[in-house]
Amino acid sequence: MFIRASQSNGHKYLRLVEGYRDQNGRTRHRQIAQLGRADQPATYDKIQSLANSLKQHTGAEGLDPASIHFDPALSLGPSWLLTELWHELGFEQQLRQAFRSAYREFDLEKVIRLLVFNRLCDPSSKLGVMRWLEQVYLPGIDTQKIYYEQLLRAMDALVEQSEAVEETSARLLRPLLDQELNVVFYDITSVRIHGETELGNDLRQYGKSKDIAGVARQFALGVVQTAEGLPIAHEVFEGNVAETHTLAPMVRRLLSRCKLERIVVVADRGMLSLDNVDTLEALAEQEGLAVDYILAVPGRRYTEFEEILAEVHPQLVEAAKASNAESVTQTSWQGRRLVVAHNQQRAQEQTRVRRRKIERIDQIGQALAERLDKQDAGCPGRGRRSTDRSAHRRFHQTVLRHNMSSIVKADLGDEQFSYHIDEQAWSAAERMDGKLLLVTSLNDYQAQTIVDRYRSLADIERGFRALKSTLQIAPVHHRLPDRIRAHALICFLALILYRLLRMRLKANKSEYSVERALEALESVQWHRVKINGESHTGVSVSNLQRKLFKDMEVKPPKQATTA
Repeated sequence: MFIRASQSNGHKYLRLVEGYRDQNGRTRHRQIAQLGRADQPATYDKIQSLANSLKQHTGAEGLDPASIHFDPALSLGPSWLLTELWHELGFEQQLRQAFRSAYREFDLEKVIRLLVFNRLCDPSSKLGVMRWLEQVYLPGIDTQKIYYEQLLRAMDALVEQSEAVEETSARLLRPLLDQELNVVFYDITSVRIHGETELGNDLRQYGKSKDIAGVARQFALGVVQTAEGLPIAHEVFEGNVAETHTLAPMVRRLLSRCKLERIVVVADRGMLSLDNVDTLEALAEQEGLAVDYILAVPGRRYTEFEEILAEVHPQLVEAAKASNAESVTQTSWQGRRLVVAHNQQRAQEQTRVRRRKIERIDQIGQALAERLDKQDAGCPGRGRRSTDRSAHRRFHQTVLRHNMSSIVKADLGDEQFSYHIDEQAWSAAERMDGKLLLVTSLNDYQAQTIVDRYRSLADIERGFRALKSTLQIAPVHHRLPDRIRAHALICFLALILYRLLRMRLKANKSEYSVERALEALESVQWHRVKINGESHTGVSVSNLQRKLFKDMEVKPPKQATTA
């Protein structure tokens, strides 16, 4: 909050102005009070009245308007919330111990802390972090003594101590975990990255991106989360790594950090391979633990289960119609338990979409054949003359574009244009509609419980969406492998705080998401006024913001202090 002067018709006017952020995070100013013309006694009276009010509340003597100075207001709400949570979890003390061997001329833990907070409050580049520090008040951190070079040096130190940092985070979260049975969810995502240079041991490789339809330069990030959605382990892989090759290393990493009696690994469709299944079963024997798994079968591999689906499909459809709900059954596959769920509504939608595609392809095929027949009959029609070869090419491209090559077969070897629809393949595809296939080692749980465990993965996947939206992990502009790993670890620590806040908001039945809550708290501002050289600070907190602090189980900041 500060005094701003403006000129109008040759006169100077004084206004009391407050700084704040709009919904897009941009800094804006709004007028709190119009004080009047600077050269008129009435304006002096207003300022004197304000000074007397300050005197009444602060006890200051001999107030002179010239002795009053307002500093620009700084955003406090999100940083206060995260600082309190950081201390509550024990990160400050534990990270200081982890960094004790990494000597630096600056406080390493504080720099790491502000980098983590920035991912939640205003994710940006390292230069953007410096601009962000000009607009926020970070309790316990003198932002005037933070320099750009310190941010990069802190990232280097973070990688050096990455094992200790992740072990620390797992240890601090251990009281929140169920020690008897731990269900962990594993998934991997691709993270886009910029840069054209090539380095040794480069993590930036070209692979199929999950963000865009195509190939992009990227690295891969695997994250293990608990059933409650708490991240407990992560790993960075090359951008072209196969998903199936990442599961076993992550499980070994988890077992080396957490003393667990039983672990159930739930993974998405990209993780199923016989190698993964064999590895998990071997780990259980080696570690003397109950290492179980629930792995979803990828849709592209459903053809391997055609005989099984043909057998269970009729009873699943009948049960779904009778109960008007999802039906579940179980059978075996290669000596392992296979759980099959059928969603009738989804099956009808998938069947309807496929039929529309096949009808459209068939219409195009008939139109191409009719054009060729007319040409042979001496009625070529308008446009360039068509050939059987060009008709084959156009029709084949249409089939590929609609992903129907397994059902609609273009006879490319024939001299004349022709195609046929494989009715048997079409029927098999419709039997697969609405199905979810889960391979599991859990034999002491009902089939519906297995499905419910897997369905929980949908909520866990929100963590990845938070990484890419709220925390904006991508695109990454670092090129050195260690800097990329440091960036991933900073986002991992931020994800821990994010998920804890989400758990608390959900437990307290708040209507706010983490993103909306942080946005609402941005207008909690820290003010400082100097009166006769003595500093007085205050905080503006509304009732709504107090409610948000309560829902996230953090005490709000005090309203006024004397510095």
